[in-house]
Amino acid sequence: MDKPNMIYIQSDQHNPAVTGCYGDPVVETPNLDKLARSGTVITGAYCASPICVPSRMSAITGRYPHENKVWTNDQILDSAIPTYAHSLGANGYDPVQIGRMHFNGIDQYHGFSKRLVGDHGRNHLGSPRPPGTHGDLHGTAGPSRFSLENSGTGQTAYEIHDEIVAESAVEYINELGKTPAEERKPISLSIGLMLPHQPFIARKKDYEKYEGKVGLPKVPAEALKDCHPYIKWWRERTGIEQVTDEEIMRCRIAYWALVDRMDNLIGQILNALEENGFMENTMVVYTSDHGEQIGEHGLWWKQTFYENASRVPAIISWPGHLPGGQVLDNVINQFDLIATMLDASGAPELPRSNGRSLLKLLKDPKNADWENLAFSEYCMDDSDYFSTSGNLGGLDIHAMSGGVQNRMIRYNEYKLNYYNGFEPQLFNLKEDPDELNDLAKDKSYQNIRKDLTNKVLENWDPDKIAEEMRVLRRETKIQQDWGRETDPDDSLRWDLDPLKDSTRLDN
Repeated sequence: MDKPNMIYIQSDQHNPAVTGCYGDPVVETPNLDKLARSGTVITGAYCASPICVPSRMSAITGRYPHENKVWTNDQILDSAIPTYAHSLGANGYDPVQIGRMHFNGIDQYHGFSKRLVGDHGRNHLGSPRPPGTHGDLHGTAGPSRFSLENSGTGQTAYEIHDEIVAESAVEYINELGKTPAEERKPISLSIGLMLPHQPFIARKKDYEKYEGKVGLPKVPAEALKDCHPYIKWWRERTGIEQVTDEEIMRCRIAYWALVDRMDNLIGQILNALEENGFMENTMVVYTSDHGEQIGEHGLWWKQTFYENASRVPAIISWPGHLPGGQVLDNVINQFDLIATMLDASGAPELPRSNGRSLLKLLKDPKNADWENLAFSEYCMDDSDYFSTSGNLGGLDIHAMSGGVQNRMIRYNEYKLNYYNGFEPQLFNLKEDPDELNDLAKDKSYQNIRKDLTNKVLENWDPDKIAEEMRVLRRETKIQQDWGRETDPDDSLRWDLDPLKDSTRLDN
């Protein structure tokens, strides 16, 4: 059999609950729904970290953030660590990446032979080159109350970026379609979209489509009996202790509209594959780097282990080789999707990857031997050692004294959220899918709490991580100073034009 084409599509900050094939009755995602009908939807997929860079670096290497030493958006993946692009390239593919990937540093490829549209961030930490702003929406892309206040209708550069990415992907696919099959390598295409990442701004026609259809959060802040002290600190830190219903509705309507728009762009790419006859032997994987809390539990953005932030969409389609119309509730790590792609393509396994191929599970779910286990970690800098960030800019809102060393384990129906220095949270997701009943102090669950805590701390030492991150911060400070003084060129970058962002653009 010829090697299958490999298409990997990763969005940014897509909560799977806001997708038709995951049960949302409001959002219109016909293209992802069609992909799901031809393949499998996995409802228990988790990212390795509920924040961009560590999640993405884990996905492509199969290694957890503590193994990559990439915990924050300012840290750099070691170029000596092979990625799935290296593996596919070693197997005769020509791995091409278009759009969002969020690499930091001089290596903007990490195994990809080509990148046709780059990231919008400066390559080098501390670089004096303009980082790109969102014009009159500046500040709305980060975890700040400002992003909720400045929500509604308009246009963002992220949406323009994704339109260019989709156009570039369609052009690339069409060119391949003109190339004789004997002259063409099997396709390996990785496509990165920014949507539906905030700003919570959608074009007027898309926004109006969802007005009156999207409701308030299912689990508002008021529904919680007690707020975990770490979550309380995070809410205070980001200024979201009290959010008005008007702000909540504007953000949620815009988010549903952005998911709709993202699906439309994905449809353009999938249609190009079909029109050029490439879908006969093509595996398509769709996922996102993390979720979005969209006001549930009184929270926004990502950065926590609640299901809305840590769970990701996972759709795998390979018609003729894998079943279609299948929904599985197995627990998986996101990098298991990558391991599945490598297995299906015959590419070499990444030697230190934790990824597990899903092929046997997908083909025969009832008889496959699968452990329902996933980890996610969220570690941030010690504010006592903090210096101005090279990527985020200004005060790092994530930092606290002593740093943040948090880790989650999902094991069968249970999920334990470990917060170093605080009590954990323990939920039975089968009985309590909305995570309202914390069982951590319940006497009848102490054995489960102990067992899951031991699993969390096995080969994962929060004190060691805190010290490693202090060293990394000092090293990063030198890199930032170097970047500021030497002004290195960006090897690959998409211009984030502030003129493309405005609440006054309602086209």
